Amino acid sequence: LGPASARAAPSAAPVVAAERAFAADGLRLGVRDSFLKWSAPSAIVLAPDPANAQAVWRPRPSDASGPPLAWWPLWAGIARSGDLGFTTGPYTYDGKPGGYYFTVWKRQGDGAWRWIFDSGPPSSPEGAAPPGSPARLAATSTEAPLHPGTAFAQVARLEADLAQAAMTEVPAAFMKVMAADGRVVGSRAAPDNSPAGQAAELQRRPRSIAFRPLGGEASAAGDLVWTYGEARWTEAAGPRRGHYARIWQRRAGGWVLLFDELLAVPAR
Repeated sequence: LGPASARAAPSAAPVVAAERAFAADGLRLGVRDSFLKWSAPSAIVLAPDPANAQAVWRPRPSDASGPPLAWWPLWAGIARSGDLGFTTGPYTYDGKPGGYYFTVWKRQGDGAWRWIFDSGPPSSPEGAAPPGSPARLAATSTEAPLHPGTAFAQVARLEADLAQAAMTEVPAAFMKVMAADGRVVGSRAAPDNSPAGQAAELQRRPRSIAFRPLGGEASAAGDLVWTYGEARWTEAAGPRRGHYARIWQRRAGGWVLLFDELLAVPAR
């Protein structure tokens, strides 16, 4: 086989298929057992702080007979190396509209897909395509392979610069690195993959946010990186904190931010 840059880019269809199988098991097995079945041993959930998913779900009782949690992917992406991807879409609980989910997926050594990060931005599902609709697939990077350690280090430097700029002006800091087809979420507004939608969502955020990275991973081809971390800001009612999760993609012009979510820890 030739170099990765000369081969056809993979489709995110396998990630979408994994998400749909996970969702089907959610209805068949219940939330607890499906989350345990489809999560990697090191998978992370926000509960409300980052925690091991297996440790969070294993002690809980089976809820197979409880109210159904249904979700379906409407947007997805995959690394050029075919080992790292993401999906996001609406969910309902007991038949009632909820918000959106966001899941990061990784192909395991045995070839199976397991999720490694799962969260739930409160984006409005109003107007979203119904279950069974085709998922829109983000364009896969066509860049030559880069060592994953080098890729993650490059993104870490970008995130440090972003964090510095976000201390004074959040909208300008993010718009500088956003992909034109990227998504920013965190409020109850419906998601919008356009520069205008990104700008509108960023205007809903605090003007100053302090970010602290906690982790993440790069794809084997070094073209896709996911990160997560802590966020702190101040509102009229006082200090608040939460977490972020991001998807970075390497394109011809350099790294761009394809997905960003900011989730507040519920106020007590």
